[in-house]
Amino acid sequence: MNQVLEIHPQNPQLRLVRRAAEIIQGGGVIVYPTDSCYALGCRLGDKAAMERIRRIRDADRHHHFTLVCRDLSEISRYARVDNSQYRLLRKFTPGPYTFLLQATRETPKRLQNPRRRTIGIRIPDHPVPQLLLAELDEPLMSSTLLLPGDEQPLTNAAQILARLGSVVDVILDGGDCGIEPTTVIDLAGDRPQIVRRGRGDARPFES
Repeated sequence: MNQVLEIHPQNPQLRLVRRAAEIIQGGGVIVYPTDSCYALGCRLGDKAAMERIRRIRDADRHHHFTLVCRDLSEISRYARVDNSQYRLLRKFTPGPYTFLLQATRETPKRLQNPRRRTIGIRIPDHPVPQLLLAELDEPLMSSTLLLPGDEQPLTNAAQILARLGSVVDVILDGGDCGIEPTTVIDLAGDRPQIVRRGRGDARPFES
């Protein structure tokens, strides 16, 4: 049965977060609020759940999933980070940014962009995903809730339920959290490249 759980955006109820974590651990796909907009999430490396998100987004196998982490300490297992990259990550996280980095050998290939062997890393500045990540005790695979044909992400729980009620397992309704996705910065090359301008200030990364 699909569920909408009304969760406080600043002081999320632990019982609701635990329910969402149980659904993720059982192979479910959730919708949850972030510091940029709503996102789709599933368990790290869950192939079937990732394919469900691809179908929802109408995305091909080149689609960049984002690895949503609690803090910088989780990143080194999945992404190669040199000193200059680390300084940038420390300065701009947590926040509404996604950083593309070279994946480590430990990172399963299905989590990587197949052409570039990169992975998107994100540390959101929002209490709901932070508490959810603490309950999961591992990163979350995620993708912006931007549906095929839409110009902006969905941000209203009733609209999300109407559009996705049959294809997601739970919606964490934290109220309107905006329609701007993250700013995406590619750190996998010689210098930072702005891939997408969003809620995060891109000016520090301009050449």
